[in-house]
Amino acid sequence: MIYKGLRILSHPSKPLLWWYKQRDVIDFDPPYQRKGRLWSRSDKAYLIDSIINGFDIPKLYMADFQMGGMALNRSGKEYAIIDGKQRFEAVFDFFDHALTLNADFVWRRDPSLKLGGLSLRDLRNSYPDIADAFETETFDVMSVVTDDSEDINELFVRLNRSKPLSGAEIRNAMIGAVPDMIRNVAKHELFTDYIRFSTKRAGDFNAAAKIVLFEYRGSPASTKKSDLDAFAQLRRVEAEKLDLAGNHCLTHLDSMTQVFLPRDILLASAGVFPVYYWFVRVAHPSLYSYIREFLVQFEGERAEARARAARDENLSDERDYVYSRYDTFNRSTDDRRSHLGRLGILATLFGDWLRGRHLTNPVPDLSRRVRELRSTVQHEIDEGDSE
Repeated sequence: MIYKGLRILSHPSKPLLWWYKQRDVIDFDPPYQRKGRLWSRSDKAYLIDSIINGFDIPKLYMADFQMGGMALNRSGKEYAIIDGKQRFEAVFDFFDHALTLNADFVWRRDPSLKLGGLSLRDLRNSYPDIADAFETETFDVMSVVTDDSEDINELFVRLNRSKPLSGAEIRNAMIGAVPDMIRNVAKHELFTDYIRFSTKRAGDFNAAAKIVLFEYRGSPASTKKSDLDAFAQLRRVEAEKLDLAGNHCLTHLDSMTQVFLPRDILLASAGVFPVYYWFVRVAHPSLYSYIREFLVQFEGERAEARARAARDENLSDERDYVYSRYDTFNRSTDDRRSHLGRLGILATLFGDWLRGRHLTNPVPDLSRRVRELRSTVQHEIDEGDSE
């Protein structure tokens, strides 16, 4: 099959044991690859069941750099997985004895055998014929050869079109300056160690895309799927502006690590992450040590207000209406107006909270810092209203 220099050829048939021995020369995480470890243990064991019982396994696609396309070889390895990562991981887990057969496993050639729960080591010891059948089974692997990154991107998307890829996963598969910058920002320790929301469907890339877009635009912007897709697909990017946006992201993510804790419950929602990011961004560093305590109290009081509303209690406290308004903004979490509205509420309440407390370590020029924070947020709200 040839299309604009793209070649897709059958890789020479090799047993699974051969592929296992080649695992160190396989790049499992090229830029376009979806997040690994999406399969449950049961899913992976079911694949092993299918292999041992002789069922057909769908084709796997590998960039084969031994045959060409070295311009795209970022890892320096011989192969890069395009489609089939979960299947290879399941097989390698079984070889590594990190996976056992499902409890309900039945070997079709002899259903009387009780093999459920056994590992490959167990099979080698007690049922060597079954172990050998697994190790010598072959995958139908296709070698993909091209020097054009767009070919790889299009092939990945086409192969996964019938699968429920998230918008973030598709954007992560794209090639270009913006996706590269988003991937770089998503490597920051805040995404690897501090956030608590799921990253299995590229949730970290999605959050990173939002803050890169904020920085590129210079203020909170609409972060709907269509906005992020358009941003990732930009053909004419202001390179210096994008580099500056990426550097700003890394700097302010560093600041967030001074505010939040590893696996912080406050960072359990991807929807509020961009708001917290910008809130920390516009706050003076002298306020960092108080932000988390304020947010914990804010979220607690907001939860209590929701509980009172659910019980149809009279919401006479003005704060209850503020919390209700914040909840309303939260329901349109990717709107520019929602980002700015939540920022405005946080800035106002944070200032009130600071002034109403006896601070153990008084903030120099506290009143001025609060005014600056509120003024900055209000300016962005005014700018948003004028658009």
